[in-house]
Amino acid sequence: MYEQLTEILRESDNIVFFGGAGVSTESDIPDFRSDQGLYNARQNYGMSPEQMLSHSFFMSNTGKFFDYYKNNLIYTEAMPNDAHKVLAELEKMGKLKAVVTQNIDGLHQKAGSSRVYELHGSVLRNYCMDCGEYYDLDYIMDSENCDGLIPKCRKCGGTVKPDVVLYEEMLDDEQITGAVDAIGKADTLIIGGTSLVVYPAAGFVNYYRGDKLVLINKSETSFDNRASLVINDSIGKVLKAAFEGI
Repeated sequence: MYEQLTEILRESDNIVFFGGAGVSTESDIPDFRSDQGLYNARQNYGMSPEQMLSHSFFMSNTGKFFDYYKNNLIYTEAMPNDAHKVLAELEKMGKLKAVVTQNIDGLHQKAGSSRVYELHGSVLRNYCMDCGEYYDLDYIMDSENCDGLIPKCRKCGGTVKPDVVLYEEMLDDEQITGAVDAIGKADTLIIGGTSLVVYPAAGFVNYYRGDKLVLINKSETSFDNRASLVINDSIGKVLKAAFEGI
């Protein structure tokens, strides 16, 4: 199977990668439902991650939101894994045209990818809700910039909100448009580390019009019967092995 993927990579010059939480778990960032996932989080207040990470909870319990957010979604020591690195190398070769990710950790850019559509935003970007002033991750993690656990704007004193899409919020139009356009033009679409059950993001696969759909995931997905190639294994292991054969 690796040889078949190598051949696909070799022949393609407009690859798009669509990735989910399984890409980040290989950098020791937890997903939602695994044994180490957010449902077994360090702090959950007896509530589900969907409740804790909702827009309504952010607005009504901002301090508790940031307590949960900073303790469970921020992994400053996380580094790009083999999947991130191979994708960055494929971009350098001119083969990979875009990465579409549901992850919020910024590891694709850290590995060297430049065209990344972040459907759910990024923990690395933060903005004042009142004046729009930008802040990086270090700023909101520094207790000196916070009222309790809530980061405050140094210009106007407003609350600084992470640029991540919370439950009950809409995806960003610019990210959607870019992702759909890239997927629609791709000659090869590689989907990795996602079970394709989170919508609307999972529905983006339907915009693919090519004939080389590759699914790499540890478990089966509902899209397997539509794929040209299905590999049930670690995304980093598979991409590294296939790339070495090019």
